[in-house]
Amino acid sequence: MFSTVPLLPEPTTGHAFAGAYAFARRVTRESLRLAVVAVGSLIVVAGFVLALLPGHLGLPLLVIGLIMVLRNSPKARRQFIHLQQRHPRVVFPVRRLIRREPEIFPVLWQQALRLERMIIPARWRRAGVWRRRYFRRRR
Repeated sequence: MFSTVPLLPEPTTGHAFAGAYAFARRVTRESLRLAVVAVGSLIVVAGFVLALLPGHLGLPLLVIGLIMVLRNSPKARRQFIHLQQRHPRVVFPVRRLIRREPEIFPVLWQQALRLERMIIPARWRRAGVWRRRYFRRRR
């Protein structure tokens, strides 16, 4: 008695090629993802090399490459999480730098204090004193 009418008409054109179209999209997406991971890996290597040289260009390149690789490679993401669980003090500054809105200056300050603590004897350390003297919050 009653017949149902679909609200959206069924596509008639391209029906025979729907499987091939889906396969082509999947192959294109995977090849693009692999290309982004390869470019990100090259940027990480270049950033590491430049970080060893005098200057400051290596760290931003390293962070950009890590962002590209970690967002597009599930295997690299799993390895990064494993590294984070194993060495949280080393990986935490990197995690703070690869966020969408990175905290660049607090990370640099924390790393400067950590480096000062590792290298300079306690009585010669000045960074904390300078921060308290010159960057104290005004009431």
